[in-house]
Amino acid sequence: MLSIQISFNGKRIDKISVMPAVTVSPKYQVVIPKAVRDAMGIYSGQKMQVLTYKNRIELIPIKPMEEMRGFLAGIDTEVAREKDRL
Repeated sequence: MLSIQISFNGKRIDKISVMPAVTVSPKYQVVIPKAVRDAMGIYSGQKMQVLTYKNRIELIPIKPMEEMRGFLAGIDTEVAREKDRL
């Protein structure tokens, strides 16, 4: 077991234990360790985006649109425009 400190969504998660390796099944399936699932809020049936980057595989949880509501609140929408533009 490996103990690390991470933060997620601005929330600090202290010392979670992460298995350093998982096994690929004959059906090419892997089990995400419970500590990681809990820390990331991953639930059964959740869709994941799969990316390859350099020499690794990344799984990115896809969040429902309802959860995305308001995540850009307070963003600066001011755009510098050229003088000849409206």
